Amino acid sequence: MNASLRLGWRTLWRDLRAGELRLLIVAVLLAVAALTAVGFFADRLKGGLQRDARQLLGGDAVLATDNPTPAEFVARARSLGLDSASTYGFPTMARASDAQGGASKLVALKAVAPGYPLRGSLQVADGPDAPGQTTRDVPAPGQAWVDASLLESLGLKMGDTLLLGDAALRIARVIVLESDRGAGFMSFAPRVMLNQADVPRTGLVQPASRVSYRFAVAGAPDAVQRFNAFADATIKKGEVRGARLESFESGRPEMRQTMDRAEKFLNLVALLAALLSAVAVALAARGFAAGHLDDCAMLRVLGQSQRTIAGAYAFEFALVGLIASALGVAIGFGVHYAFVLLLAGLVESALPAPTFWPVAFGMGMGFTLLFAFGLPPVLQLAQVPPLRVIRRDVGNLKPASIAVLALGIAGFAALLVAASSDLKLGLIAVGGFAAAVAVFALLSWLAVLLLRRSVNESTAPRWLVLATRQISARPAYAVVQVSALAVGLLALILLVLLRTDLVSSWRQATPPDAPNRFVINVMPDQSEAFQKTLRDGGVRQFDWYPMIRGRLVAINDKPVTPDDYADDRAKRLVDREFNLSNSVEAPPHNIVTAGAWTPGAPGELSVEEGLADTLGLKLGDQLRFDIGGIQSDARITSLRKVDWGSLHANFFVMYTVAALADVPVTYMGAFRAPEVKGFDNALVRAFPNVTNVDMSATIGQIQRVLDQVIRAVEFLFGFTLAAGLVVLFAAVTATREERAREFAIMRAVGARASLLRQVQRAELAGVGLLAGFLASLVASVIGWALAHYVFDFTWTASPLVPVGGALAGAVLALAAGWWGLRDVLRRPVVDTLRRAAE
Repeated sequence: MNASLRLGWRTLWRDLRAGELRLLIVAVLLAVAALTAVGFFADRLKGGLQRDARQLLGGDAVLATDNPTPAEFVARARSLGLDSASTYGFPTMARASDAQGGASKLVALKAVAPGYPLRGSLQVADGPDAPGQTTRDVPAPGQAWVDASLLESLGLKMGDTLLLGDAALRIARVIVLESDRGAGFMSFAPRVMLNQADVPRTGLVQPASRVSYRFAVAGAPDAVQRFNAFADATIKKGEVRGARLESFESGRPEMRQTMDRAEKFLNLVALLAALLSAVAVALAARGFAAGHLDDCAMLRVLGQSQRTIAGAYAFEFALVGLIASALGVAIGFGVHYAFVLLLAGLVESALPAPTFWPVAFGMGMGFTLLFAFGLPPVLQLAQVPPLRVIRRDVGNLKPASIAVLALGIAGFAALLVAASSDLKLGLIAVGGFAAAVAVFALLSWLAVLLLRRSVNESTAPRWLVLATRQISARPAYAVVQVSALAVGLLALILLVLLRTDLVSSWRQATPPDAPNRFVINVMPDQSEAFQKTLRDGGVRQFDWYPMIRGRLVAINDKPVTPDDYADDRAKRLVDREFNLSNSVEAPPHNIVTAGAWTPGAPGELSVEEGLADTLGLKLGDQLRFDIGGIQSDARITSLRKVDWGSLHANFFVMYTVAALADVPVTYMGAFRAPEVKGFDNALVRAFPNVTNVDMSATIGQIQRVLDQVIRAVEFLFGFTLAAGLVVLFAAVTATREERAREFAIMRAVGARASLLRQVQRAELAGVGLLAGFLASLVASVIGWALAHYVFDFTWTASPLVPVGGALAGAVLALAAGWWGLRDVLRRPVVDTLRRAAE
């Protein structure tokens, strides 16, 4: 074994100096750097989100209920030694006194007690323009702390009286930051915070009042886990109605989808870099092995055993893997700080240090790349017979065994799927590329056969005839070259499509002109006047729908209860009232995916497809809703796909008629407010009972996140672009020595350099055109699958993509050929023929 190590060390040093390992090292380095850069950032981001989730929830765990927290939960928390804090809230009307104008406003009231919040912080200020200060206090009895927007809406100032029900409270502080506010719809209403001791004086909480209670606990992690297990088991038994354990995902849904898509985009770009690097390693390793056949034959003549030679090259590749992977991890660690800067603001405070997992994963990926794709052809060098020293036609490389290739590819694919952090994304990317390679190989083989038969050698130009012969004389090489070029171009074209069409679709999910105001509680007799006020104010387009509160009580005449479902979401949906609506025409921003929407048809319903899946509903089912004591039966005739992130007015269930008779109804609208100062205040003064929710801050935050994520994807795109170019270079130069010998023979028998240059360009352009055309077709299919199944977008590729892909493939192949093959025609004929004879 010592002989193998010594030989491996010498060959490594010689090959490094000769530059023969350059492509291998660059390919592995790029893959490891791309994956670890995303890995380091995702690892730190995950740690930051887990840490900040406690602050966003207000505790280590939060039990949310529709009724006062059951005593057994409080007792369990106390027995485990956990700190606890109870809060509750509900929407109500706040108003100014008659002496101060008597304006009213719907607010989100929150009652707190000393000890709140257990986690996170509360920042308050002495006035709307005063700096915020962190406090551990809560409002004293008789005081109210409010959002600054409420002061403006009601025309009040600090120290004035705020009327809540039967109680009059003094405005003492302005709320600047409330870390556990969440993102429920009513959380966008102005906050009023008061001491729990003041709630009975208001008279607002009655037996039928809809109040949300939150019981937060904090303490030792193992005690929190035991409390969570107890609460989860109790809820699943059905002993407590309307209770749920809250998490970061459920508490902050407005950022969850954006963060998920961001991580998927970054993972996709890193996966493409790794896939391309695998192709580059396989091509470079085969070229490396082909260049060492004669050396190994000489070693066999000098007495070296097959075991020694195999051990030497395995040791050399192990060192190459260690060097390239370590460099890739180091570069990835440095690059991930660029992501931290580009995505600054997604997590407010400093991210925690990364764990060791990205390092281990990056090193494992580097070794897997080399041993799965690079080592199989190199190990064949140990089997080169000594006879090759005098007979160059023996001992050539053979295709790797199917078992070895399958084992290596399976391991690499498993690592990539694990790296994707999303099974669909990983399977589509890895499976799509595997299928693409098979398609490319089959179609390129058919193209070579067609080319051989379609060129008439008696009439075609001489350069075209020679180029055709060059390609058809080595069909296996042509298939490998076209397939490799197509794989490299596939990733590049796919990323271009992602950067343009898919990212544009992402932006369109929250376009710049998206509605930024929601209005609710518009009374029927105010509907026409309110719409006229919007039009007079310059609002030309707006959503306007009736809003009806109804509870699902029966499906196909069978009573429905939460106990009929095992899924927690289904239980909550059945246990609450729906916001129903009606319209003759289907909403333009909804897509009917099943059945048909029949305008004006009585007794017909359209249901959101996600709700139908959750509750097990299907076309033809008969639903019965209790609407204010009135039973309403209707049949499902269509299912709709609803984009809940579009910021339009959306509903789970809609009747397909213009109006429902004898049911209580209010109206809601969604519109983009004009850039006119005082528009919102004038609207509130004209319609004081209407709740006007300003979504501008939320839309602005989402748009900023999108811009940050797109910049990060573009930054990581550089790695995949480099990997793609490495593949192109490796594919074009894989047959450099064969080309040199063939061109030398042609020049020896009288072919001019200009003719051979034309032949080379024609061959490269033809291969590039075919590879680009095939790659663009497959990229369109994979892009559609990613858009539809992973990123949830409606997307169709342009018919011009194959044309552009073919032209781009030809240009890139010519450029790679000029760079990698520029010395082939300059090399002296005698030198080339002497090398071939040695």
